Amino acid sequence: MIDKKHIGYAPPPILWDVEKGRIAFFAKVIGLTDPIHTDEAAAKAAGYRGIVAPPTFIFGAPGDSGETMKLIETLEIDLGKVLHGEQRFDFHAPVCAGDTLRFQSKVSDIYDKKGGALEFVVNGTKVTNQLGEHVADLHSVIVVRHG
Repeated sequence: MIDKKHIGYAPPPILWDVEKGRIAFFAKVIGLTDPIHTDEAAAKAAGYRGIVAPPTFIFGAPGDSGETMKLIETLEIDLGKVLHGEQRFDFHAPVCAGDTLRFQSKVSDIYDKKGGALEFVVNGTKVTNQLGEHVADLHSVIVVRHG
């Protein structure tokens, strides 16, 4: 069982630089053709600071930084028993190439169902940019199956 003492656990924030080539690649992979995701002039003409990241682009940051694995290790969860339970994004401002994002995560709940056969870790992350703008909130649930 995951120790409930970890409710409230907040690792140190991570910083993540948003690169235009990576945005363009991500946009291509998910089939976006709007030039604001690949062409800086088009993005600026549309009123943005730079090439605009697709909304779900920032979901990769906690994984890229190693934060997700650190959370799993800190909570002493067997990676082989982890399932993806849920994810949600609440967006407040655009993310653009050249931004440096700050991710501050916190475990808000740990609970179980089915007599402990399934445990759930609820994690929330506030994302701000280098201008201090609150750009997004990420919500995820990790499910750990036992037995």
